[in-house]
Amino acid sequence: MPSPLGPGRILRAMDRLEHTTALDGAVDLVQKGVHALPLGPWRDALHGRWLGHPVHPLLVQVPIGTWLSAAVLDLLPGQRRAACALVGVGLSTAGPAALAGWADWAELQSRQRRVGFVHAAANITAVALYAGSFTARLRGRTGLGKALGFAGLSVVGVGGAIGGHLAYRQASGANHAEAVPDLVTPGWHEVGAVSDFPVGEAVRRHIDDVPVVVVRESGEQVRVLADACSHLGGPLSGGEVTDGCVRCPWHGSVFRLSDGWNVEGPATAAQPAFDTRITDGRVAARLRERGLSPSASHGAA
Repeated sequence: MPSPLGPGRILRAMDRLEHTTALDGAVDLVQKGVHALPLGPWRDALHGRWLGHPVHPLLVQVPIGTWLSAAVLDLLPGQRRAACALVGVGLSTAGPAALAGWADWAELQSRQRRVGFVHAAANITAVALYAGSFTARLRGRTGLGKALGFAGLSVVGVGGAIGGHLAYRQASGANHAEAVPDLVTPGWHEVGAVSDFPVGEAVRRHIDDVPVVVVRESGEQVRVLADACSHLGGPLSGGEVTDGCVRCPWHGSVFRLSDGWNVEGPATAAQPAFDTRITDGRVAARLRERGLSPSASHGAA
């Protein structure tokens, strides 16, 4: 007899959740609220641009770890105060983790937002259970506090499983341009005539079937980046070019044309950049090694 929690059943349930529209009204309302928060430069910090990947998975380790530790202590004699303290630490650190998660969630695609909304609902339920557990412990009702704590840990597990689907199955937070260095063969590749690229406009071309965005900044200065935005794969060739940067049309990430650096989130990873050269009026591009400046990489040719 197949298990009621078999992988097929779980994946079908998650697939239904991805495609259901029943929660879209609430999802859209919350998304607008998150966008309206006056976070300023803190928004990029919450995304984890400074870290190079989303900061939310890092922050959630503290409440989950302290709550799991509290559950272990609840099974041991004479550890009531220590368990209570750990529950309190988890509650105090859940807020920053949740805020980072909401900041990331608001910049996802609709299917991902639906799953993320349920993930957040599970975590909110867990926090409520742990708040009840902490209150009960302070009032000397240790038995109730333990029961609520174990219930909260169970809900945290469910929320974590949904978060795993969001991160690994739906690739939210992953670098969507990471594969480019493995798909582009070494050496120079012709991308077209200089006259094919109007100054200041983003043009889509392909190198080894990998889409790239080509921007001619001046007569002899042409920039080439991977076209698929590292955030969620949006087409940079459809974005606006200003001040030596290109802005993704999907979620507004801004990348520097000279080296692909992500100067503004929600993208946390830079774009793969290409060196360029012009020979007899034809533009050629070569994938730049990571960590090299445009001049250093070109000079190593």
